Amino acid sequence: MSESRLQFECFGGRVEIRAGGDGAAAALAAARERLFDAHRRLSRFDPGSELSRLNRDPRTEVPASPLLRQLVEAIAMAGELSGGLVDGTLLREIERAGYADSLRRADRGAPIPSAPASPAGASARAEWTALAVDAEAGTVIRPPGVKIDGGGLAKGLLADLVGADLARFDSFVVDCCGDLRLGGRAGAERRVLVDDPGGGGPLAELRLRGGGVATSGISRRSWTGPDGRPAHQIIDPGRGGPAFTGVVQSTAVAPSSLLAEVRAKAALLAGPEGAVAWLPDGGVLVLDGGEVVPVPTPAELPQAVGA
Repeated sequence: MSESRLQFECFGGRVEIRAGGDGAAAALAAARERLFDAHRRLSRFDPGSELSRLNRDPRTEVPASPLLRQLVEAIAMAGELSGGLVDGTLLREIERAGYADSLRRADRGAPIPSAPASPAGASARAEWTALAVDAEAGTVIRPPGVKIDGGGLAKGLLADLVGADLARFDSFVVDCCGDLRLGGRAGAERRVLVDDPGGGGPLAELRLRGGGVATSGISRRSWTGPDGRPAHQIIDPGRGGPAFTGVVQSTAVAPSSLLAEVRAKAALLAGPEGAVAWLPDGGVLVLDGGEVVPVPTPAELPQAVGA
């Protein structure tokens, strides 16, 4: 199937959007502008962005654009679905770990950071529970001092929003730095390759006709922390520092990209024993030492005789 395609840098990484059908090229150009606008609004690295202004605002209730309100709702949803494992209010902990550069990332093929492993837990503060949106007033409500970081949740949300714009076409793919939303009226099957976190070739292949895919891993952006220890951007909410759980990468399949992002991060944070429960629609885990654990989709599971 012939498709128009655009590839560009956004959200600190590579974005690719595709669509097939009449008018696809113009729709992709509009989608690109929507994503650039979202980056300007939601970047925590730009002190002038709407998100940065919200994080500094001393008021309890702050006027916010529809997009920022959607992000706040997504953060609250992620916290609730994951029991606080996926917490979008950990900006202070991320910065304390040393993640202050939007372009910082692990060198391709560099060793995956490691430390003694244990499952992550929820933060006792659970500041995500204090987030609220007043749609009628057009505001975000939260205690002053609570700072949010969209991170992967913002990318998953944007993949879904742009995917909805492109759903009228025969086929489409939105890839926001690894958070995917795919589909289209033709229902064509696509191959989705799961990368090796160590920089080798693809580790696994998924075949999907629609929905979302997201990958969370500790090698995507890593560095040496202020204490000289290995660090990365995925925080254990309970401990307030980089999470080392025994899972180094988790890929999740879900009906939406945002839900896939929540599942992928929750699976990584849960550790090897709890990860599979977070992947009900399938995925792939990579454990310490490089072991690859495919998690089949329900359609791939063997059926009992007579079922």
